[in-house]
Amino acid sequence: MRLALAQINSVVGDVDGNAAKVVDWLGQARDADADLVLFPELVVTGYPPEDLLLRPAFIRAARRAVEKIAKATHGITAMVGAPHLDTDLFNACFVLAHGEIRCIYRKRYLPNYGVFDEDRYFAPGYDNFLLRFGEVLVGPTICEDIWLPGPPATDLALAGAQLIANISASPFHVGKDLEREEMLKVRATDNLCFVALCNAVGGQDELVFDGHSVVIDDEGEVLARAAGFEEELLVVDLDPVAAVGRRLSDVRRRSLTRERTEVAATTFELSLPREQAEHAPPRIAPQLDELEQMRLALELGLRDYVTKNGFGDVVIGLSGGIDSALTAALCVEALGAERVHGVSMPSRYSSGATRSDAEKLADSLGVDFREIPIEPMAEGYNAALAEAFSGRETDLTEENLQARIRGTLLMALSNKFGWLVIATGNKSELSVGYSTLYGDLAGGFALIKDVYKTDVFRLSRWLNERAGRELIPTSIIERAPSAELRGDQRDEDSLPPYSKLDPVLEAYVELDRSREELSQDGFDPDVVDRALGMIDRAEYKRRQAPPGVKLRPKAFGRDRRTPITNRWPG
Repeated sequence: MRLALAQINSVVGDVDGNAAKVVDWLGQARDADADLVLFPELVVTGYPPEDLLLRPAFIRAARRAVEKIAKATHGITAMVGAPHLDTDLFNACFVLAHGEIRCIYRKRYLPNYGVFDEDRYFAPGYDNFLLRFGEVLVGPTICEDIWLPGPPATDLALAGAQLIANISASPFHVGKDLEREEMLKVRATDNLCFVALCNAVGGQDELVFDGHSVVIDDEGEVLARAAGFEEELLVVDLDPVAAVGRRLSDVRRRSLTRERTEVAATTFELSLPREQAEHAPPRIAPQLDELEQMRLALELGLRDYVTKNGFGDVVIGLSGGIDSALTAALCVEALGAERVHGVSMPSRYSSGATRSDAEKLADSLGVDFREIPIEPMAEGYNAALAEAFSGRETDLTEENLQARIRGTLLMALSNKFGWLVIATGNKSELSVGYSTLYGDLAGGFALIKDVYKTDVFRLSRWLNERAGRELIPTSIIERAPSAELRGDQRDEDSLPPYSKLDPVLEAYVELDRSREELSQDGFDPDVVDRALGMIDRAEYKRRQAPPGVKLRPKAFGRDRRTPITNRWPG
């Protein structure tokens, strides 16, 4: 049979637009002479639709869209993800053929961890059926159904499936494509089946779906792999009946036949073999290294957030530091220089070097640049507050005022021109609260909020290496980090060195290691005590921070839900 995987980018809530895209790609698969085309999980509604699923009109619209798609399935079969209401609501795979809905598979395992809340919306299904294409039997599954060993994959295999087809919306974190593929290899070899997974691609609020759709044979060999972070129609010719048959001994074949007769499943006849034009060898896209994955995920997440929410341009405060430099460079790659605006807002504490580097960066990136000194405004605030602050020493208050003035200016530009403010704080700062509420936390999207400071440096160097020039000036990369809110200030005056801090943050935030376990792991006890105290106190700030791209296995926001009022010592 000829199989197509339509790795497409849908928009949550755009039911009609998503349906039109499915019909378009279905036509492309038909033009490629595919017998069966897979689309991602909940492609009709976009994933995750969250509380839109509680609206009856939304569910009705999704059903109408599926029926419209079904009418376009003459000469091809499609597996399309959409919600299905049948007393309860199910996360379903609609099997469409001959212009109609032929059958509906309902997802069995509903993830309810990390970023997932499927138990909130859906009931589990317990369907087992097979789709027959000539001699090939295909067993449908949805995302989480294949992540767990055992049923439904084993039941489908024992019922005779030679290909397990999985429609998925599997969100990205660094290395997820390798984890997913290794899991699928195990499922394929354990069940003596080919496995095909069609994943979603695109950004949805904090989440990025990386694609990397893949087809694997019964020996765990990759037959076809789609690219990451972009749409693609992956087409591959399969003969799982012959392949499995060749590799099974007569004894094992007889044993497997006996085992398979014990598990029954309804079979739907869908199409017979037909003459097909020869197709090019299937694509096996190369796997990407960590930094390139991070770059592509950040750019896709930003591009889709900006585009899907109807923004045109973005604006960034350029301090001359590395966080804003990396953010600006990624914005240019994602959106184009003509849509990026940089604003330098120096104070009396801004050095000549950082002011010069902010302008140099803007020149290097080719973005619109303007400078708005904040000293007159800072003096105005200080004068207005002089009586109220009488008798008190200058402290963090005056530093935070500077950050809040900058936040106000960026938001004013946003209001006036409709630009989206991109906040520039990184995960290290967000973890320990080294940021100013309503100041540098202000913005509509926090692009690098899940990037540790040590990775900010690595990514900046990678962008330069990839560009073959100093996209980000070396002076910015090599300068010691400083907020420049007071004279001769360095981040390490207030924080442990990032090289020591970031591993502690990763272990505590992402791996949930306790204070005692961190000490046993060999971390500096002073760094642990300082870090944990700051992390837990800063939860109220994180609740008010803008969304940003999830890159790590556990990110702040949807992933890590910690109470603000909390006396647990860690």
